[in-house]
Amino acid sequence: MINILIIEDDAAISNLIKLNLNMAGYISEAVYNGEAALDLIEGRNFDLILLDIMLPKIDGFSLFQKIKYKGIPVIFLTAKTSVTDKVSGLRMGADDYITKPFDGMELLARIDNVLRHYDKNEKSLKFEDIEVQLEEMRLKKNGQIIDLTVKEFELAAYLIKNKNIVLTRERIAEELWGYDYLGDCRTIDNYIQKIRKKLDWKDKVKTIFKMGYRLEE
Repeated sequence: MINILIIEDDAAISNLIKLNLNMAGYISEAVYNGEAALDLIEGRNFDLILLDIMLPKIDGFSLFQKIKYKGIPVIFLTAKTSVTDKVSGLRMGADDYITKPFDGMELLARIDNVLRHYDKNEKSLKFEDIEVQLEEMRLKKNGQIIDLTVKEFELAAYLIKNKNIVLTRERIAEELWGYDYLGDCRTIDNYIQKIRKKLDWKDKVKTIFKMGYRLEE
């Protein structure tokens, strides 16, 4: 069973997360400050950590630096919405972040996504009539190979890995072009249009107004 540690100082939010995790079949434990969390993590093994940034005693960023050596996947929980905070967490080595308030289904989807990334045996992805062969960088639709550029392939695979999750243009740029990407958002939009056409995803990749995109099942 997957054991997840919730580090969140708001008891109501922590309890809600725990309820969602338990309903999804995960084992979960909760602590409410960074100091208690550090003691627990140093003596126990967890499969994933949900880590709030604004914590008493030891803040989330500082705690992350102290536990990074354990190699446990971490998703930051944050009420902050600035791109700087999000980029800082990812640059430190966190696996994902989600901004509060968040939908329980999105949190579970992000958890599933991060855990799949830690599955060393994962060599392919499937989405409806699409099969993505990651090692060969090959994408098939209904068994037929689709001709994609490297960036088109990476974008298609990234959308599939994060299906049903809203991905901002900034987040896509950070993940696929790197933190120092200086292009404007029209580049992302152009690539989205290309894979919509090539994969017949016109009705699958939804535009989320003033935010970004979501691949829907």
